[in-house]
Amino acid sequence: MKVRTRFAPSPTGFMHIGNLRTALYSYLFAKHNGGDFILRIEDTDEKRYVEGAVDLIYRTLKASGITPDEGPGIGGEAGPYIQSQRKEIYAEYAKKLIELGGAYYCFCSKERLESLTDGAGNHKYDKHCLKLSKEEVEEKLRAGEPYVIRQNIPLSGMTEYEDMVYGKIAVDCADLEDNILIKSDGMPTYNFANVIDDHLMGITHVTRGAEYLSSTPKYNLIYAAFGWTPPKYIHLPAIMKDATHKLSKRYGDANFEDFIAKGYLPEAIVNYIALLGWSPKDDSEKMNMEELIARFSVDGISKSGSIFDEPKMKWLNGLYVHELPVEKFSEYSAPWYDKSAIAGKYDYKKWDELLISRIDIFSEIPEKVAFIDEFGEYDTDMYFHKKLKADPENALIAIRAAIAAIAPMTKFDRESLNEAFAAAAESAGIKKGLLLWSVRIAVTGVAVTPGGATEMADILGKEETLRRLDFSEKLLEKRLCNA
Repeated sequence: MKVRTRFAPSPTGFMHIGNLRTALYSYLFAKHNGGDFILRIEDTDEKRYVEGAVDLIYRTLKASGITPDEGPGIGGEAGPYIQSQRKEIYAEYAKKLIELGGAYYCFCSKERLESLTDGAGNHKYDKHCLKLSKEEVEEKLRAGEPYVIRQNIPLSGMTEYEDMVYGKIAVDCADLEDNILIKSDGMPTYNFANVIDDHLMGITHVTRGAEYLSSTPKYNLIYAAFGWTPPKYIHLPAIMKDATHKLSKRYGDANFEDFIAKGYLPEAIVNYIALLGWSPKDDSEKMNMEELIARFSVDGISKSGSIFDEPKMKWLNGLYVHELPVEKFSEYSAPWYDKSAIAGKYDYKKWDELLISRIDIFSEIPEKVAFIDEFGEYDTDMYFHKKLKADPENALIAIRAAIAAIAPMTKFDRESLNEAFAAAAESAGIKKGLLLWSVRIAVTGVAVTPGGATEMADILGKEETLRRLDFSEKLLEKRLCNA
């Protein structure tokens, strides 16, 4: 039998990291086993529907490199793939389930339902309408009384199944409730629609969060009532915010597009998410989609929750960034320069050559380049360097030599600057390293920069470099005069 998996998100907001991991594992399992991956939109909860959320789902999957074989806008023999377009199908199967004894009409009022509470305030339906005769039901239907359709769960006995991650799961039927399958507006609940759709779409393996472990038996009772074989289940451990709290979409934690907005690469996010609850046998960490597909197996999925560690994802993202061709790096970096203090200034590509090995996420760029336009009076103690035997006095010698070397230059690039600085150091009788150290501080006014003296001067240009050298020369002269 060909493996068929599905991802069935509800369009209720952002693509949470947990949802994306479910999609990813479903996709990896299908592709590793030569199967198909289906996208289905579960939009039957109209109250929670968020405008634009469907497009966000499509956009996120595309950016992540997760490509459905069937789904909305793609097609397939099992469509339609949007649940709101399958209402008549659910109605047909709900009636069949009633005939088979697996469900029944419920006409109870809201007031009666609210009265069904135990001492702890818990609600559980009491099967009141299951006692109605066929004639009573038909009379209420003819009278147009509002109703829902509930699942008829046995009052006793155990229901169990074998999960591919957690093993045997058994639940006492007495602990389950006759949940609603068809709401009063005729739309199905998740409990019913996912069973009907998974069966009709030939889904062989269902991947979802471990929070569904105890409710899966309810779905299997529906399969059993129809005489269908349920799919195999792959339940996934929780993704944790810390040791005691789960990541939660409700509290705005971790969604895909937020990380893109922070300057992460899609492939790095996907790579990291793959490692949240799964590890390959060879303990690899950096893996592209093809490598993830090749290595993925259910026996690598953990039963315990994984803590979302953004610093590790940032580190992993850095591995991807550092391997980018400069041209590709430039595509990602340009918007961040435009948001920075140097927007529209200097040559972005010269910055790219310096920063490609020095950032892990692109949002670091504005901070990395801000110093270049913050030049002003600075602490001349920065010129002290024990190894170079540098101090303000010999720094002044180096700066004057650099000014004399730069002033007559007609060609101003890194190669020419490097030659000019080497000649200036020799002429002044100082080491080239001392001159470069002094000039870099003199033109930036900071102790740490992403490039050396030649790179900084090349970015600034001849006129600005000379202006800053002149400024620093006067600053050092003032210090030495006051010493």
